[in-house]
Amino acid sequence: MKRNIVVAITGASGVAYSVRLLEVLLAAGCDVHLSISAAGQVVLKQELGLSVDLDKFTPAMLMLDSGETLRDPKLQALRSTAGISGDSSNVLGMGIGEPGTLHYHHFRDCLSPIASGSFPTDGMVVCPCTGGTLSAIAHGASINLIHRAAEVHLKERRKLILVLRETPLSLVQLRNMTGAAESGAVILPAMPGFYHGVKLISDLVDFIVSRICDQLGVANALIERWGGQEGLGLGS
Repeated sequence: MKRNIVVAITGASGVAYSVRLLEVLLAAGCDVHLSISAAGQVVLKQELGLSVDLDKFTPAMLMLDSGETLRDPKLQALRSTAGISGDSSNVLGMGIGEPGTLHYHHFRDCLSPIASGSFPTDGMVVCPCTGGTLSAIAHGASINLIHRAAEVHLKERRKLILVLRETPLSLVQLRNMTGAAESGAVILPAMPGFYHGVKLISDLVDFIVSRICDQLGVANALIERWGGQEGLGLGS
């Protein structure tokens, strides 16, 4: 069985991280369960020029079925690492032969499988995560599917990664981050490093996506690791 990863896009700046993360997880053979908030829809349009219909969503709206990813050398390397182009996979422990599948869930759909702890998942990422979403998660105020899915991951003791993109941080936000971390969430701010041979903005995006994948246990070769080794394993 393929790994199920939940990805939520909310209305903070930094949706480039989200789209790249989706590309990488799908290329690694993970099935991705995606939900996008109304504010996330607005930011996708503002920052990337992507028009996403939350009621009639298709992967093409995020350019995930254009075929362009097949010419991306980093994704080609990832596919090879994951065993997608071979007979075995050091990501999934099985030969899958195919990329993962994207499943979409409307953020108002309370009957979605990801709203229940009985639906098995291997982790959830909120990327980017707004201060409001952080607050709802930290205080258990589930008013939409994204909040509920995050609550499920906390109560089931599954990996929950919150990719915050805000600066400066208020005392309220810092306390909410502490509360979420105490409840079991991983706080992973979108704070890219510059030590891995940065030449393009995409290198900074890949730094954050690589660290998210590390937390999920998804092997990747997106960045050069500290010490000069390209990351084909799960190093930090």
